[in-house]
Amino acid sequence: MKHLLDTFRVEADEHLQKISSGLVDLEKAEAPEQRTEIVEVIFREAHSLKGAARSVNLVDIEALCQAMEGAFAAMKRREIEGSTELFDLMQKAADHLDRLLTAVGGELSAEEKALLNELVNRLEEMTKGGNGETEKDRMGETENGGNGEKDRIGEAEQSEAVAPIPTFPDSPVHAVSPIPPVPASPIHAVAVMSPTVRVSTAKLSSVLLQSEEMLFAKLSAAQHIVRMRETRSAFQTWEKEWTRIVPIMQQVKAPIAKVSLGDMGNKGAGTSREMVKIVEFLEWNRDFIKTLKSRYIAEIKAAKHDSRTLDGMVNNLLADMKKVLMFPFSSLLEILPKIVRELARDNNKEVDLVIRGEEIEIDRRILEEMKDPLVHLIRNCIDHGIESPDERMAKKKPRRGTITVEISPRDNRAEVIIADDGAGIALAKVRTALLKLGNISCEQAEELTDRELLPYVFQSGVSTSPIITELSGRGLGLAIVREKVEKLGGTVFVETSPETGTRFRIVLPLTVATFHGVLVRLGEHTFVIPTMHVERTVRLERADIKTVENRETIHLKGEAVSLARLADVLELSPSGSTGATEMIQAIVLNAAGTSIAFLVDEVLNEQEVLLKSLGRQLSRVRNVAGVTIIGSGKVVPILNVPDLLKSAVKYSASSALSVAAAKTEKTIDRKISLMVVEDSITTRTLLQNILSASGYDVVTAVDGLDALTKLKSAKFDIVVSDVEMPRMNGFDLTTRIRADKRLAELPVVLVTALESREDRERGIDAGANAYIAKSNFDQSNLLEVLKRLA
Repeated sequence: MKHLLDTFRVEADEHLQKISSGLVDLEKAEAPEQRTEIVEVIFREAHSLKGAARSVNLVDIEALCQAMEGAFAAMKRREIEGSTELFDLMQKAADHLDRLLTAVGGELSAEEKALLNELVNRLEEMTKGGNGETEKDRMGETENGGNGEKDRIGEAEQSEAVAPIPTFPDSPVHAVSPIPPVPASPIHAVAVMSPTVRVSTAKLSSVLLQSEEMLFAKLSAAQHIVRMRETRSAFQTWEKEWTRIVPIMQQVKAPIAKVSLGDMGNKGAGTSREMVKIVEFLEWNRDFIKTLKSRYIAEIKAAKHDSRTLDGMVNNLLADMKKVLMFPFSSLLEILPKIVRELARDNNKEVDLVIRGEEIEIDRRILEEMKDPLVHLIRNCIDHGIESPDERMAKKKPRRGTITVEISPRDNRAEVIIADDGAGIALAKVRTALLKLGNISCEQAEELTDRELLPYVFQSGVSTSPIITELSGRGLGLAIVREKVEKLGGTVFVETSPETGTRFRIVLPLTVATFHGVLVRLGEHTFVIPTMHVERTVRLERADIKTVENRETIHLKGEAVSLARLADVLELSPSGSTGATEMIQAIVLNAAGTSIAFLVDEVLNEQEVLLKSLGRQLSRVRNVAGVTIIGSGKVVPILNVPDLLKSAVKYSASSALSVAAAKTEKTIDRKISLMVVEDSITTRTLLQNILSASGYDVVTAVDGLDALTKLKSAKFDIVVSDVEMPRMNGFDLTTRIRADKRLAELPVVLVTALESREDRERGIDAGANAYIAKSNFDQSNLLEVLKRLA
């Protein structure tokens, strides 16, 4: 049963995904023929999922699928029309199916069972609204002796039945056919031989990793040939020396031979014979070494042949294995239409999603890592970019906003563009957020151009939202995007234009495992720098280094490029070798539009490298992305270029930053004073205990009027207030605080059970700094918000 449930989950996820995406397409479809076709598809998916659930005795999933199937059947018969209410209900049912699938094998809670029953009843009521009978009613006709339903179901199942997916003894996943197989026929016999088979991705990943390990064998073979060539050069050295000594041997050889033949009885004859033997040995040694050289050259040729063969085999194997784990972007993007629909409805906006290039394939591991960044960017476009329909109409824009996701190949990389036609990024708010964080001074903020300011939107804590909610306002979304993309070895850029829209451009490698890298040497240390970040390598004289605004620079193509010493940035002791000559080497690196040149002792070569992680114990090491093993067997660190550029900037400006930090450091050592306004004594006590334990000086008030009275007599740093209270609610309290000049800048956090979009907008209008729904209340969430506002 455990094996069957594992198989069911795989199959059910596919059916459910098709149902969810089909519902989004159905809601958009206008042509009756198109709607009929889509209804037919999702009807079949619901029917198949119901049958699969029945085969593994999951009655809850079966019941919900039965209710959905009934609604789809009524839509097929055009007894009910697709309304917004029906689509919302269907999406809720699909979401609950997803939760039920996650809970397979466990017990449902009382709330989940109640929601299940509610969804089933509502679907049956809406279906019954078509002609007064439900799907169950029609199925009951068969039990009462009628055979009409039996005929209808038989016809439907006969048209929907498909050949079962073949199973193999060694296959890790055996498909469960939810529909009875069709009787054998020549046509179906052919269909049984499916061109595909389900294999666990974990097993495929294991095979790929083992294939990638063969890259070391290829590099090792190439290194072995290099060493053999070095040995061959030793033979050439010997030949040169032998050529020099041959004339001397000829001069010595003749007299020794004469003495040896003419003076056989003399005492010196023994010595002459020994000298003859030495000369003969040298000649034999010459012939032996020449033979050895010939054999060695033949071995080198054989090693070269074997290396070329191994190189081709490893390259082909790696290429084929990468293709196996290359998935189209569509497998990631299929979740976006539903996300866009839900977010747009929650924000009372109308948004169309356009996807292009989803057939481009990329490493599955990259797709998995890119799911969260894409969702963050889509949410950012809807929450911060796209205006409300009324605002768009006032700006003479189409009522519906458009978000475009476009993927295109770029050399050996993939470029992902997420663009919206909204209001653009409010750069003035970005400046304000940076000033509040204390990252830059007022003078620096004014000096920054719009182009220089844009990269700061990816900095943690920077947000243009007027209020903090459970969805936005913390300034973490874009920071997560950049962190994820850079971890994958990619880059992310942003472009914006007022009232025209914003465009995020992400460049990703097609695979995360192997890539080309440049090897550089710093003293005894060797490092690998990914080639995709290398602009060029240069040789220059020390006199070419100029100092501009206390920073070393070099001129390349008429532009000044900042210069840093790689050893200093990596905090290594100087090797001293760079001072031995006037000519020095540098490598120019680029990431996110920023270029910096790094001085190195030597640029060695470029080669293919296999990225290996540092393990969970070292999941995040500054300036290091991982390690690799080069052909010599040496373990070499792979540098993280985006990290490296940040470290270089910090290192060059460390003195200035320390001075600025000293000026802006808070010297007042006191507890933050905080007022909790809450009419419920239980909630008030809970908040007071949480905040007091976290180091805040807490004062409580029972409602808005009590809070206003205490605000007039004492000074507070933050107010945390409920909304629904007697005498004066939280909205009115916030409005009164903002109207008071003395309290206008006082941060206000609303913690309430009111979760609707209208209530959040009312909180924004009143001037609240954060809006936290009690249903999503989390102690760490509240403390994080207070820390940001303090």
